[in-house]
Amino acid sequence: MNLFYTPDINNEKCTLSEEESRHCIKVLRLNTGDLIHVTDGIGSLYQAQVTNPNPKKCELKVVSRVRQDKQRNHYLHMAVALTKNINRFEWFLEKASEIGIEEISPMICEHSERRTVKTARCSKVIISAVKQSLKTFVPKLNEPVSFEQLISKPFEGEKYIAYCSDQFRDLLVDVYQKPNNALILIGPEGDFSEKEIHLAIAHSFHPVSLGKSRLRTETAALSACLTFNLLNDKTTSD
Repeated sequence: MNLFYTPDINNEKCTLSEEESRHCIKVLRLNTGDLIHVTDGIGSLYQAQVTNPNPKKCELKVVSRVRQDKQRNHYLHMAVALTKNINRFEWFLEKASEIGIEEISPMICEHSERRTVKTARCSKVIISAVKQSLKTFVPKLNEPVSFEQLISKPFEGEKYIAYCSDQFRDLLVDVYQKPNNALILIGPEGDFSEKEIHLAIAHSFHPVSLGKSRLRTETAALSACLTFNLLNDKTTSD
């Protein structure tokens, strides 16, 4: 099934973006009368019929709403330091979107080697992953934010900071209380500074470990995302 995304859908019609229109008409060679599936990114999956096969502005007629997915009863917000190699950060965005995540904040830390990112490009990576995995919810992607700004923002749920240290820290898998919301901080290649760790703890972040291995930023972020989802999937199946 080919899934298309457009946030502007009503019960009668919608129009695909230029990029989605080009893929629909030029790549897949669909034409008037052909049926496709479309999601609004907030839980609905529609079946729609091509009415105007314009490769720049493809118009659709909504035939039916196939399903309405419910929001998960748990919310995951990952704040991840930007990686020096942006491809690695985009890899995390792709995999986390496939697995399941509600919100992502690119974070700028004291040891960050990269401090800017093209959020429009990152959004495309996320949407592509959502479509590939046939999901109907598009994760929220925030603009880059400093570490200090992020930890100062209110969050209703459990807050964790994962970092490397020889000191004992609880494993995330042992301390997370499912199915509570969670905000998890993942640092840059040079890890969080001591100042940042102490500041996060002062803002009620629980220091945690993701295991014995020393992980890259994007691997650590995905590991935390997997842990969160597996624990909550177990809750659902139990």
